[in-house]
Amino acid sequence: MRAQQPVRWPAEDIWLAVEPLLPGFTVEVLPSIDSTSTELMRRARAGRAEPTLLVAEAQTAGRGRMGRPWQSQAEGTEAERTGALPSLMFSLGLPLAPADWSGLSLAVGVSVAESLQPVLPAPGGATPRIGLKWPNDLWLDGDRKLGGILVETASFVGPQAAGTAQSGVRYVVVGIGINLLPRPGDGMNTPPASLSEVDPALDAPAALARIAAPLVATLQAFERHGFAPVQPRFARRDVLAGRDVTLSDGQAGSARGVATDGALQVQTPGGLQSVTSSEISVRPAGQALPRP
Repeated sequence: MRAQQPVRWPAEDIWLAVEPLLPGFTVEVLPSIDSTSTELMRRARAGRAEPTLLVAEAQTAGRGRMGRPWQSQAEGTEAERTGALPSLMFSLGLPLAPADWSGLSLAVGVSVAESLQPVLPAPGGATPRIGLKWPNDLWLDGDRKLGGILVETASFVGPQAAGTAQSGVRYVVVGIGINLLPRPGDGMNTPPASLSEVDPALDAPAALARIAAPLVATLQAFERHGFAPVQPRFARRDVLAGRDVTLSDGQAGSARGVATDGALQVQTPGGLQSVTSSEISVRPAGQALPRP
């Protein structure tokens, strides 16, 4: 295994782009931590709710949706052989007060996908390579997971809580993990995807530089307008639309896109169902559902 080379993160450039939008914003890069999202949630619950972009070069206890682990390194991978970072792992925490939180993870997915693949194929042509799987995954070429998104919120506590209860402000933590290099797909129905398949030049610093400022702008726009204005952009990258799907509660049907509130629309034998529960998993028919 080659020693990892020092990573030159564009922290100052990101700060210069974001701080005018988000006063008090800071960028932190840590060599290793249990989880960037866990750390920002710890800080928020201790009364430290500054807008922060926290990046980790390694995570020992990364988390995905429903508590599933997010692995940052695997033995025998290209990352282990070359010493390059295998994944981009970061969390963005900031105070937010939208009128409706519905669809936030979908809006985040749209922002990240557009940053990584800004140019879509012409209408009627090929489908976008980087697509979105409801509610919080980035997929490559329609069937392989490229990355995941985890959105959590915390109530304000301590001195910074003054005046926030009535205003509806909460501290939101958006955690994002993206595979940069190929990794084994042991036990998976399809091998995981990597960003190197889309653009080999997008290493961790370059990908973060593309994502960070547009993500902040997306969150602030969501705070003002909700998910509805973003829904057509999600629809252009929706990898489930028109496909038969199976829900973890036993229902099956055909995905019919997402509504303006971010709910997945599934046509079942019993009628059109709006799926909103965070406890529901969705997979295209023929793929096994993850174990709880």
